Amino acid sequence: MAISNPVPARLRLASASPRRRELLTSIGLTAEIAPVDVDETPEPDESAADYVLRLARAKAKAGALDAKLPTLGSDTAVVLDGQILGKPIDQGHARQMLEALSGRRHQVMTAVAVSGKQGLLSVCVTTQVTLRAISSKEIDAYWATGEPIDKAGGYAIQGRAAIFVEHLEGSYSAVVGLPLYETSQLLLRQGVTCWPALD
Repeated sequence: MAISNPVPARLRLASASPRRRELLTSIGLTAEIAPVDVDETPEPDESAADYVLRLARAKAKAGALDAKLPTLGSDTAVVLDGQILGKPIDQGHARQMLEALSGRRHQVMTAVAVSGKQGLLSVCVTTQVTLRAISSKEIDAYWATGEPIDKAGGYAIQGRAAIFVEHLEGSYSAVVGLPLYETSQLLLRQGVTCWPALD
C-alpha cells in the first residue's frame, strides 16, 4: 500500500496545546509546532482582555523568530467578576475555582495573534458561559479524572465538564482554545486559507 506524503505545514503554531492543534486540523490546516516560553504573570491593573491579547502577541512574536511561515499565538483566560482564574495548582485550588463558578455565569476570553506578511494581527473573543450548580461530590469526582489539572478555571468544556455547562453564548471553539471563525479571518489576511482551498 502506498504511503501518502505528509501534508506540508501552512503555518507555525507557537503552542504545545493538543487542543489548538486539533482545532486547526479540523479546518484543514497543518501546523508546525513550536512551543514558546512566555512569562504569563499579569501586569498590575491589567484587564483580562489586555492580558490575553498581550500573551497571544508575545507568543506569536516569539514563535516567529526566523520563521518562514505565518505564526499563530493564542491565550485563553477564564474570568469571574473581572478576576482571571488560572490553572489549578492543586486539588484545593481547583475546588475553590469550581465552587466559585458553580451556578454562575463567567467569561472565557481567548486572544489570537498571527504574525506574517501583514505584520502582527490580533483579536480577542469573549464567550459567556454559565455552569449549573456543581456539588462537592461532583467536584471531587471530576478532580479524580485528572482533567482539571492543566485547564484554566479548572475545567475543560470539551471533556467531562461538558455536563456542567448549562448555557453558552458565543464561540464554543474559543472556549476550547481557538475561535475558529476569527482565526480563519486573521490567517486569510496573512495569506493562509482553510478549506476549501481557494488560493
